[in-house]
Amino acid sequence: MKRKRRFRPHRTSEAGLERWLITYADLITLLMIFFVVLYAMSKIDAAKYESLSKALQLEFRNGTTFVPKGTGVMGDAIPGEGKDGKYDQEPKPGEDEANRDAAQQEQDLQNLLQVVRQYIGEHHLEQQVRASDTPRGIAITLNDLFLFDLGKADLKPDAFPVLEKLASLFPLLDAKVSIEGHTDDLPVQPGSLFQDNWGLSQARSVSVIRYFVNSANLPPDMFISAAYADTRPVAPNDSEVNRQKNRRVEIVVLRDDKR
Repeated sequence: MKRKRRFRPHRTSEAGLERWLITYADLITLLMIFFVVLYAMSKIDAAKYESLSKALQLEFRNGTTFVPKGTGVMGDAIPGEGKDGKYDQEPKPGEDEANRDAAQQEQDLQNLLQVVRQYIGEHHLEQQVRASDTPRGIAITLNDLFLFDLGKADLKPDAFPVLEKLASLFPLLDAKVSIEGHTDDLPVQPGSLFQDNWGLSQARSVSVIRYFVNSANLPPDMFISAAYADTRPVAPNDSEVNRQKNRRVEIVVLRDDKR
């Protein structure tokens, strides 16, 4: 008689049952890495972000692309970008107009300088009149003996053509004009009408202004009178040649109404 076999269920190894744990652990590890990356990206370095942003915008602007040059990826102009690719702050209200006015004034000053230098050359006045561009403005320097007799403040007739030429140019400028008298360090002669070099330099400044106002009919509020005596020499007062350089009247067309 055959012996019946007892049915025994197939046993699955314990290792096979635990394989899902490996997959689960891998998934948890990947999720942890993902959140770590997100956390790291949330701490943005502002400087690096700005640099990256500008680099991308520049690439979109200059690169071979269907996006029109000078625009962002959304089709809008890149804010604050100038023609040279530099990024500036958005102009404040009225700033553009002020910049245009300043540029126009600067152009007018340069035109004045060219006209005066041309006039000096054509009339061979290089020894008596000089014109230069200074931080304060366009400075026109006139030798004192070209304008006045020694120790006096009355204008010579030879100076009138130069002053008349300048008077014709000043109305074209939107600027103040400073008339500044200078002397050397020698005291005034006994019996002079002036107490000292301060009085002499002031009288010479006012004499030039009176010509512009009374003879050339220019508005008085255009001019500023200044007297410096011997306090602003252009050369050491150690020789007659240098003293002659220091005795002068400077007509300065000022930038931005600044002295």
